[in-house]
Amino acid sequence: MHRRTFLATGLAALATLRSDLALSRGQLQVAERHAAPASESATAALVRKRAQELSLRDFEPPRETLAPSLAGMGYDEYRDLRFRPERAIWRGEELGFELQFFPSAYIYRAPVEIFLVEKGSIRLLNADRALFDFGPQHGKVPLQAPLSFSGFRIHAPLNRPNYYDELLTFQGSSYFRALGRNHSYGLSARALALNTDGPEPEEFPLFRSFWIERPKDQSSITVYGLLDGQSITGAYTFVIVPGAQTAMHVDAHLFPRRDLSKVGFAPLTSMFLKDTHDSDGPMDFRPAIHDSDGFAAWNGRDEHLWRPLVSPSEVQSSCLRDSRPKGFGLIQRDRTFNGYQDLEARYQDRPSAWVEPKDSWGNGCAQLIEIPTQAEYFDNIVAFWRPDAPLRAGQEYSIDYRLTWCDDVPAWNGYRVGKTRVGVGSRPETVRFVVDFHDWRSSKLEQVASVGVSDVPLRPLPEAVISSSAGVIGKPLVQRNPDIGGVRATFEFNPQGRKESELRLSLVAEGEPTSEVWLFRWRQ
Repeated sequence: MHRRTFLATGLAALATLRSDLALSRGQLQVAERHAAPASESATAALVRKRAQELSLRDFEPPRETLAPSLAGMGYDEYRDLRFRPERAIWRGEELGFELQFFPSAYIYRAPVEIFLVEKGSIRLLNADRALFDFGPQHGKVPLQAPLSFSGFRIHAPLNRPNYYDELLTFQGSSYFRALGRNHSYGLSARALALNTDGPEPEEFPLFRSFWIERPKDQSSITVYGLLDGQSITGAYTFVIVPGAQTAMHVDAHLFPRRDLSKVGFAPLTSMFLKDTHDSDGPMDFRPAIHDSDGFAAWNGRDEHLWRPLVSPSEVQSSCLRDSRPKGFGLIQRDRTFNGYQDLEARYQDRPSAWVEPKDSWGNGCAQLIEIPTQAEYFDNIVAFWRPDAPLRAGQEYSIDYRLTWCDDVPAWNGYRVGKTRVGVGSRPETVRFVVDFHDWRSSKLEQVASVGVSDVPLRPLPEAVISSSAGVIGKPLVQRNPDIGGVRATFEFNPQGRKESELRLSLVAEGEPTSEVWLFRWRQ
């Protein structure tokens, strides 16, 4: 079974967490076991208590009660099962949000409880057959077949004030994905990553239950999720604010059932198949195929890092060591149709996702895992924060972060890395690298100046600073690139027989860094 399919099934273990993770002096601190935060709502406290109680018992997977006609459906048949929009929760109430639901069938077999929190009460929603239009499958599913929910989606007037667009989806394992304005679905996020790169099998906790609050106003909506799995439980609170950049404030409390040494906070999952710097993918008319083209990080030393993604020949992992990280994410930077030439997929419209810790996450690494793939239908990129300190069984931890679905990294206004191109060097055994940098501060001025307008001064060219862990790098050349309103850095690299080398390039002006730091792992 392929990774993306497996991740979506919800057939893996379930895990629900609600913990207080205090990070101080680079160490993971244990939270007060029974103390609820003063600002915690009654619903959050309820979910937190359930997660804590679940963690004290052995894991029991949810019972699957699907009729064979539902469990045996294929992808196309499942798409025939449509929620009736007129049955949406809060339809016509002009609350700024509406809820629709997904039935359990196909690979989404684990039932998910969904509660509605409104008017001081909590009620469990029933998966009534009248909620769905079965289309061509109507006569194939018995009328008495039991139904359940596998997830839900939130609609809001994201792009137009008079139309409720799909904003966010929770379905499959602990996965969810959202959109900013003018985006189409691409990468996903999930609650937690466990053993993603370890010798043990990767574990996929699942949301067993959700509580959705009636919106107090049109600006935000709050969702609570109960996560459960073989190794951990947890309670999650998501406060979702739609807009040009849709923001989610995520507060999670985690209760490990056993000691966990390979945990990933705020994991993101995406797809990368090919681009100009990694064109080993299948022969295709499209110059690039990906949901994200780079891994970005803003570390505790105030460096802004950029590593172009690749589809490697074998699994590779990159660990960017850090203390007190300020942010990381998977970014879709190329926003032009010409970059992809795909009228259907429209990869230029895929959102980026940026994670900002709200508290100190201490010592650890921003980790990137790249997995080989030969098709664009399977997620092969995973990124998350991995703390050095393990999570101990019987303790409670919490993480608190902001997740933004956006166009690009929101925290940097200097030179940003654009396209990376790799080719044959001018001498035997050498490789030529061409790295474009966009100047987001003054690109329009430089474009005007480049065509000869004398009263618009050109800024001095920055210098390129380059290093490698192995091999020899030739003298770099930095030139203006008026087509992108920035500069281009070119250099040649001789690996001198080494099979692998870590390359690092940045731009400096008057001794001060003025660009993102470009990182690249060269492999023979």
